[in-house]
Amino acid sequence: MGTNSLVIAPQWIGDAVMTEPLMRRLHARGERLTVGALPWVAPVYRAMPQVAEVIDFPFQHGGLQWQARRAMAAQLKGRFDTAYVLPNSLKSALLPFLAGIPRRMGYVGESRLVLLNQRLANPPKGQRPPMVAYYSALSGETGLEQDRPHLHLDAQPVAQALAALGLQIGGYVVFAPGAEFGPAKRWPAAHFAALAQQLDVPVVLLGSGKEHALCEEIAGPVNAVRPGWALNFAGKTTLAQALSAIAASKSVVSNDSGLMHVAAAFGVPQVAVFGSSSPLHTPPLNEHAHVLWLKQDATYQPPLDCAPCFQRSCPLGHMRCLVDVGPERVLHALA
Repeated sequence: MGTNSLVIAPQWIGDAVMTEPLMRRLHARGERLTVGALPWVAPVYRAMPQVAEVIDFPFQHGGLQWQARRAMAAQLKGRFDTAYVLPNSLKSALLPFLAGIPRRMGYVGESRLVLLNQRLANPPKGQRPPMVAYYSALSGETGLEQDRPHLHLDAQPVAQALAALGLQIGGYVVFAPGAEFGPAKRWPAAHFAALAQQLDVPVVLLGSGKEHALCEEIAGPVNAVRPGWALNFAGKTTLAQALSAIAASKSVVSNDSGLMHVAAAFGVPQVAVFGSSSPLHTPPLNEHAHVLWLKQDATYQPPLDCAPCFQRSCPLGHMRCLVDVGPERVLHALA
């Protein structure tokens, strides 16, 4: 009889994608996987064939939400043998504890030594391994460090999503110009707009509702020159529709973001522009990916000594790491 396991998912899309090799390993050794995830992450796990069930958690950002967690724990009681707690927060470990799950595995985190009974030491800040290896270590096995995440969608839901959005398979390029962390990770909107006008297919802009205005900064100038060439879907799609749009696209251009990792997991040709962060730690794990990062470009003069700064906004005010990556460079990488 196999093990019934509950996986408490991270709250960010990129992190969720990085957990797929862990899901694959747990499934391969006979564990039946149920993933508990926040609604804005849950569709990522529905694109993992190894996951038998996905539970949408009714929780919000911030706060312990004690009553909601107790109610959910009561629903889960007696169903699982093992819990894997992927986030490092206290509240993420509380649910498996309240549900009485016998084996509770996770990294040592904030004040949760009692809540977890099988723990891994958390590497010091700045010494954490790449995210695939970090999450895969919770399986207790090794050898997954070089594995890359894979997502899969059946043809029917993809076709339904494309029909709802008025798109054709391979007939557009996806732009994902947002980055949750801050402007120091965002390639300039003017560069995206200039690139769009040089492509041979229309562009589809994806992102959250908070990024709709940013996407309109790109779509507006493009459509003024080439009417209807840029479709701004930011905030207008479900995440499931956005995943389908990415999976069926000709290629994807993005910053270092969650949607970058989604494109990589679908194996879509992509160009990823890095600025304040480092592709040495969070690269798109995709043989069809082309990374542009001036820190690694020996032809770029003077050398970019300030990157990676890992700041939300450029501390020097010039944003050279992104501004100096011109649209022509991305166009060449796409080609």
